[in-house]
Amino acid sequence: EWDCPLGSKDLDGEEGPWGGGSGLPPTGCFPGSWHQDVGLDCKGSPEGAEGQAWTFYYYSLLQSCLQQAGLPETQDRSQVPRTGRPGAEVTLCILGSPSTFLSVLLEGGVQSPGNMLLCLSPAWLAKVAAPGHPDEASLLVSKAVSFHPGGLTFLDEFVPPRHATYFLAGLGLGSGHGREAAELARNLTCPTGASVELARLLEDRLLMRQLLSQQGGVAVPATLAFIYKPPGLLQGGDASQGLRLVELSGKEGQETLVKEEVGAFLHSKALGDALQVAVKLSGWRWRGRQVLRLHPRVEQDTVVDTVLALLEKLEEEESVLVEAMCPCAQLPFPGGPSPSPELTVRICTVVCRTQGDRPLLSKVVCGVGRGDRPLRHQNSLPSTLEVALAQCGLGEAAQVAVVRQRVKAAAETALAAVLALEAGLSAEQRGGRRARTDFLGVDFALTVVDRELTPVVLELNGGLCLEACGALEGLWAAPRLGPAAEEAAAAPLVETMLRRSARCLMEGKQLLVVGAGGVSKKFVWEAARDYGLKLHLVESDPNHFASQLVQTFIHFDVTEHRRDEENARLLAELVRARGLKLDGCFSYWDDCLVLTALLCQELGLPCSPPAAMCLAKQKSRTQLHLLRSHGPPWPAPSLHAVACCPLGSEADVERAVRQVPLPGVMKLEFGAGAVGVRLVEDAPQCHEHFSRISRDLQGEADHPGIGLGWGNAMLLMEFVEGTEHDVDLVLFGGRLLAAFVSDNGPTRLPGFTETAACMPTGLAPEQEAQLVQAAFRCCLGCGLLDGVFNVELKLTGAGPRLIEINPRMGGFYLRDWILELYGVDLLLAAAMVACGLQPALPAHPRARGHIVGVMCLVSQHLQALSSTASRETLQALHDQGLLRLNLLEEALVPGEYEEPYCSVACAGPSPTEARLRLLGLCQGLGIDGPNYPVAHFLSHFK
Repeated sequence: EWDCPLGSKDLDGEEGPWGGGSGLPPTGCFPGSWHQDVGLDCKGSPEGAEGQAWTFYYYSLLQSCLQQAGLPETQDRSQVPRTGRPGAEVTLCILGSPSTFLSVLLEGGVQSPGNMLLCLSPAWLAKVAAPGHPDEASLLVSKAVSFHPGGLTFLDEFVPPRHATYFLAGLGLGSGHGREAAELARNLTCPTGASVELARLLEDRLLMRQLLSQQGGVAVPATLAFIYKPPGLLQGGDASQGLRLVELSGKEGQETLVKEEVGAFLHSKALGDALQVAVKLSGWRWRGRQVLRLHPRVEQDTVVDTVLALLEKLEEEESVLVEAMCPCAQLPFPGGPSPSPELTVRICTVVCRTQGDRPLLSKVVCGVGRGDRPLRHQNSLPSTLEVALAQCGLGEAAQVAVVRQRVKAAAETALAAVLALEAGLSAEQRGGRRARTDFLGVDFALTVVDRELTPVVLELNGGLCLEACGALEGLWAAPRLGPAAEEAAAAPLVETMLRRSARCLMEGKQLLVVGAGGVSKKFVWEAARDYGLKLHLVESDPNHFASQLVQTFIHFDVTEHRRDEENARLLAELVRARGLKLDGCFSYWDDCLVLTALLCQELGLPCSPPAAMCLAKQKSRTQLHLLRSHGPPWPAPSLHAVACCPLGSEADVERAVRQVPLPGVMKLEFGAGAVGVRLVEDAPQCHEHFSRISRDLQGEADHPGIGLGWGNAMLLMEFVEGTEHDVDLVLFGGRLLAAFVSDNGPTRLPGFTETAACMPTGLAPEQEAQLVQAAFRCCLGCGLLDGVFNVELKLTGAGPRLIEINPRMGGFYLRDWILELYGVDLLLAAAMVACGLQPALPAHPRARGHIVGVMCLVSQHLQALSSTASRETLQALHDQGLLRLNLLEEALVPGEYEEPYCSVACAGPSPTEARLRLLGLCQGLGIDGPNYPVAHFLSHFK
């Protein structure tokens, strides 16, 4: 907590039961009106009088927080227990103070309605033995307050209890609830966002300062530490110029050593312009009971006496710190003298661990106060950085942006350092195999270093900064004040909770995969190992590399699709004969989608109906079926369908030319990868292209993997003008859980091979919503209710028009980009749906940047791909983070009917920056050229 000068008086204040206090809670501190006769007791886990008092206190605190936010009172529906699906549903559980975690709870109610649970008492939770994990336990929730959209809350009982898939506790040391919370969080089978072991490390001011002082670009106060029997993680000696560690052999007889070290420290250049030093005790035991004294820097004897007095209080691994009090930055008021007394700005931030263990600053909150009265967390009103700096006279936008960027860099570096430290700890040191730090509060003072405004890290904390950010968001909570100005500080944290919950639910699941795919699907096997999935594979190629990476390999010819129904029955018999106990079955390979649906039907596993898969798989049937879908609700899917005609013979071509307006597009009914797709201007071109495809692409051997096992029937569809887009959807039970829209660049007519792409879309929000709804309605119209689907559309002047539905997750680069930008893995979502589990996805995923990419074709880039842009060169650039490489083919084999060889992309904070980086890269690598004008292909993304 931000420190307050206490003169010569010791502070022995307690934080309450979560922080290690004891006794009864304060009374009469919640003015308000709500029902008092609610069922807070928990059957089977009786509480004593003290426990009951604290439970009621926290319930009243919750009602007060809701009331101040303009939200309705909690409804007690505990008399009718919830049943649910224990063990098969996301359960995000928080045990702690409602005021600390309110922003997380409300955001969880939006992102995962009914699955964010607040426990007001440890008695509402229980640990039970976990089969197969002798040293760990499952956490069961019998009672909780559940959070829903709109801030609705319900007091619920669960029979049977829900299995926590994520647990976050407000932790402390001491008797009562604090110890119970710490014990509940230890060695759980579910992911844990905090443990008492990690909390002790985070709030060890000396350890964290040493850790941060070793990181470039992070300033910490100059500190002299006298430590008694230091912990193993603390390195001896000087970690940096401004941090001096002195190990003590005992607590007495240290007068000479202390006097020498304090004298040297007070006269060192490391203190800079500091006029005062603070002397304090540091250690977990002193958390919330800080003993702090401020002294002028020139009073060396007084500082020495204070240190010696505090040494007597030390226990093992504790220390006495002498630290520089950073002078507040003097920010001039334009057109007037500086105020008296000077104002000081204190900054607190929340930074969250996101996909790939990357830190992300989610919110900055400031406090402004008098410079002669250092601030604590709760003795100043929360404000934005812009408002706080303006109050102190710094209103220039460019300067504020520089400060914000420095705060962001320092806060994210702090969490990165903590995560690196944790990665080297054992499960025991972390408090469990699943214990991680998922968010961090970082406190700063704003001072001047080398004539530059510099944020200096004062301390790291668990919940104080989170509570401050929630308080700032609460300023806009009352309905009359309108919506919040910024997204919730807890949004990335809740996304991480959901992501870790998905892993928890899926670990050890047994899945049958039909069709291994090519090199572009290599990520599947790496991801499966990372997620702990047990995969069993059905594949035609007995020598496929994936056959060595799965639990069971079943060699079976899946290419003859006219026999899919018979093959599904044969495969079901093979599965039963091998005794496989499957949780699900799915495919991401175009060729095998209908077979997979039929096999799921045979095995009684979840899947979209085979009829729906057949309908979506055959392109002309998709369009003609949707054209007939005129009924309510409006808008009907027919609005998005395009005139088309199936082609089985030359006579069909003649009929189609009369029915379908030209120019048109001819393509294979069951094709993939835009192979054989062509713009046709008139009847002769239609006949010519039909004859060419009929001759060149007759069966699977002519071009493996594009669907010729279904035959080489074609269709003619109307060509519609507009920009092309992909919409990747996640559906469960006919409900849309997530959608991701990307933009495609102009194709090289008359072919339709993809040239370039951008994500997220640059469209206006209304147009993006139109595309998402069109894709969703087309899937529902075909009967696709469960799965991950890729829908290709064009946005015309009259709205979205359907190109085709791919009833599997998006190919090429799409899974990789969505995972990188949104932290959502379509593969894991598809696996969850296949197991009958609702994917744990954020309700409104936010992109963390922009990616722009181009495709490389062997026909256009053979020379570059063999030299300046070789696979080795591209991979090296990928490994350095200079580009994103998605390899789609293994060999550089030119051919008339080609698919892209690879995708090369660049990321950036804006589409313009990403586009310019990519253009420069393509020019340098030789990918750009007169016959492949990358600038033109990227022109749609300006």
